[in-house]
Amino acid sequence: MKKIITIAGSNSQNSINNMLIDYTCKLLDDVEVIPIDLNDYVLPIFGVDYEAENGIPPSVKRLNEVFDRADGFILSLAEHNGSYSAVFKNTIDWLSRINTKIWREKPMLLMATSPGGRGGATVLQAASTYFPYMGASITDTFSLPSFYDQFKDGEINNEGIKKDMHSKVDKFRTTLIS
Repeated sequence: MKKIITIAGSNSQNSINNMLIDYTCKLLDDVEVIPIDLNDYVLPIFGVDYEAENGIPPSVKRLNEVFDRADGFILSLAEHNGSYSAVFKNTIDWLSRINTKIWREKPMLLMATSPGGRGGATVLQAASTYFPYMGASITDTFSLPSFYDQFKDGEINNEGIKKDMHSKVDKFRTTLIS
């Protein structure tokens, strides 16, 4: 059974990105989902001086070992001022100190959502450009705009957006099993 790591790029307890991931995972069968909650990996702010004095934190090493077992990744990124959330950026900065190809050249479905009409499009564009240098094999991207209008009762309620999302999940699944 393929192992999929999911990450909502946020440390919010009520993350809308986590809700989107939960919905997405229900569309996949015959996979083991390994959810990563960034709150379980509290890290110091990355800095070369800190690393020189203290080494790589044990929680980063544990997370890196989890990544080693992945067959694919599903990420939904929170957008903070047009970029990654601080907790997510700090986590990938630390992970890159162990393996610069943190995404292991594995298939990735890259998503974002926000309450606004752009749906995290800016952070999604940044990640789409940057993540391949870090070993991401992005199968597709998906942005859900106006989350609170488009997502009700645990699912996407706009049929056009839902169809688009389902096709991108199918493409991810096909890449994962091939």
